[in-house]
Amino acid sequence: MSCPSCGFEYTYENGEMMVCSACQYEWDKNPEVFVLDANKNKLVDGDAVIVIKDLKVSGASNMLKQGTKVDKIKIQEGDHNIACRISGFGQMNLKSEFVKKA
Repeated sequence: MSCPSCGFEYTYENGEMMVCSACQYEWDKNPEVFVLDANKNKLVDGDAVIVIKDLKVSGASNMLKQGTKVDKIKIQEGDHNIACRISGFGQMNLKSEFVKKA
C-alpha cells in the first residue's frame, strides 16, 4: 500500500496504523467507508434509504418510484456508489445523490 501523502511505496504497519517510511505520515489501515446522501447525511453499509425522485431503470418497463424504501444498502466505489436489492427490480446500483437516509 503506497503512502496517500507522498506516494512512496514502502510503508509498514504499526498496530492499527500504516506508516510511510519516507515522510512518516500515519493513516488508519482500515478506513471507514461511507458516502453522503442528498441531505449530506453519512451512509454506511446496512443503512436503509428512501428514493427521493422517480428514477428510470434501464432494461425495465417501469420506473423506480419516489418514496421507495431500500433496506440493507452496501457502499461501493464508483459513480453508482450504493448496491442494493429492490423487490420488483432485483439487484441494483444507485447514486447516493438520489436517496436520503430513512
